[in-house]
Amino acid sequence: MKLLVINGPNLNFLGIREKEVYGNQDYQYLLSLISEKAKKENIMIDTFQSNGEGQIIDRIQEAYFDGTQGIIINPGAFTHYSYAIRDALASMDMPKIEVHISNVHKREEFRNVSVTAPVCTGQVVGLGLNGYILAVDAMLNMLQ
Repeated sequence: MKLLVINGPNLNFLGIREKEVYGNQDYQYLLSLISEKAKKENIMIDTFQSNGEGQIIDRIQEAYFDGTQGIIINPGAFTHYSYAIRDALASMDMPKIEVHISNVHKREEFRNVSVTAPVCTGQVVGLGLNGYILAVDAMLNMLQ
């Protein structure tokens, strides 16, 4: 089984930016959590991070051809306005889960709207970095 985890803008700055919102652990720590989960479940999980909208769209489209069976995505700020990422996700006929480290519904009003969630199978919010692990578990349940 092969999954893809995509992280959008500023996720590479975990542990640096807004620690009161995103915590003290850095991006490498998140990658190690995901890698450990992949080993434990005996699956392949590719990870990808970009601050650029076009690169995220390109990676979503590559998943169509590379054997990916499910996408877990934290679009970052693109969540709230990227119809292009929304359309790329919509074109993928596989389970997709949107993840947010913080509870976006308890933050600024503009963060309450996700243009990408409606084309995803589900959404995990507000559970910190553990939300990625819960999303992998949910994805495994959907694909088995």
